[in-house]
Amino acid sequence: MELKTYLELPYEELQELNLEAKQKAANGTDEDTLREYYLKYLHEEKRIKAVTICFSDIEGRFHMLDYDKQFLLKSHDNLTFDGSSIRGFTQVNMSDLRLEVDWGSFRWLPSDVFSAGKVLVFGIIKDRDGSLYQSDMRGLLKKYLSDLKSSHGYSTNISVECEGFLFEGVNAEQTYQSRTGFEMVSKGGYFNSLPNDPLRLFIDAFAEAQRALAFENEKDHPEVAPSQFELNYKYCNALQAADQLQLYKLTARQVASNMGMTASFLPKPIAGINGDGMHTNMSISKGGKNLFFDASGEDGLSKIAWDFIDRLLFSANDLCLIMNPSVNAYRRLDPNFEAPNQIKSSAVDRTSMIRIPLGNENSARIEVRTVAPDANPYLTFLALLKTGLEGPVDAGAAEENRRSRTRFLPGNIYDAIRHFKGSAFLAEALGQENKDKFIDRKRKSADRCPRELGTLVKTEEILFHHEVTNQYIWQNF
Repeated sequence: MELKTYLELPYEELQELNLEAKQKAANGTDEDTLREYYLKYLHEEKRIKAVTICFSDIEGRFHMLDYDKQFLLKSHDNLTFDGSSIRGFTQVNMSDLRLEVDWGSFRWLPSDVFSAGKVLVFGIIKDRDGSLYQSDMRGLLKKYLSDLKSSHGYSTNISVECEGFLFEGVNAEQTYQSRTGFEMVSKGGYFNSLPNDPLRLFIDAFAEAQRALAFENEKDHPEVAPSQFELNYKYCNALQAADQLQLYKLTARQVASNMGMTASFLPKPIAGINGDGMHTNMSISKGGKNLFFDASGEDGLSKIAWDFIDRLLFSANDLCLIMNPSVNAYRRLDPNFEAPNQIKSSAVDRTSMIRIPLGNENSARIEVRTVAPDANPYLTFLALLKTGLEGPVDAGAAEENRRSRTRFLPGNIYDAIRHFKGSAFLAEALGQENKDKFIDRKRKSADRCPRELGTLVKTEEILFHHEVTNQYIWQNF
């Protein structure tokens, strides 16, 4: 006898509901209206048992709290959690932080992936006094986008191409051993997978869940390396793009786990083959017009777009740690595998940090190819946007930086830390305390790993990776 009837919606209905919710937020519906609408819905929908509230720490690790629906309805304006238990947040003697629901991020969930009777929202972290918590990168990104809109009328457009690997076994990262490595589920290559191959079945199930979550899918396929995948979806504003990236990885991991496998977003989990990237396509618009497009401009880009590129190239070394935040990420910056490690822009050369895809007035954009899939998307998008729009630049060296001069990004995390530490602009853009916290987290992770990368992917660089949930091992190092 069934005692409870929890909400389980067909994928088609989920897609319609989530597209509508996504559009409400994109249209700029005010917070009060959204809060009133969703609280009324939660009160009336008896089949919902819990609301999952998500947030990310300074490194980009994803955290989730499930609140009983009845409790949330009474206490949504007074939610707290222990910030000292989150690496890189507060100290024990001032641990309490507030968690405010961002109602514009409301999503209905596929019950076969997330369990029945649940909906999901993202949270904004507030300090004890109700002010925006300085180390909540999502909150800082949201505020910056609001400031851009109010002061300049600018809207941001971002779409990422996030690659990952599918490995045999559940929790393959947590049990990794360098002598044996990962076991791939497929030995095929680019676009090459039989319809009922395990990799293809995973991609199909993942794509269905994405569609239901209103990602607005475009294409999906196996990638260049064996057992590698990539699923592409439509661009949106920077905040929604960062939220979707976190949901993309979460959904991939759960779908894979349901199938007895592991979806991994390590930048270079297997030496000797292509690694994982997260190519980040960006443009700025105003009043519906793409400000990066100019039909008569070089490579079809406007002066605003070229200024954006020049500033990113000028600060490339300083930004590298944000875009490549792990020891493992520096294995990917290997020129033998199409690595985008050259500090230049190009319309054709895929080893360039910035590629200029062929585009028109709707699609003109830049593609930052250096970003690794384990980067904190909120921190990364905030840093790229602030640097591209406000960062320092040497006008005299701009042309040389764009095309002809061969400069390379740091080849290891210690050099990247040194460049990041020396950046006065990023201290101003992100806040000195956040800069210091990020350096501290990255140095501690690096110090737990061998200094020399070598050709063998070491056990420590996987176990102490910030996205691999091995808290017990961290505490007993």
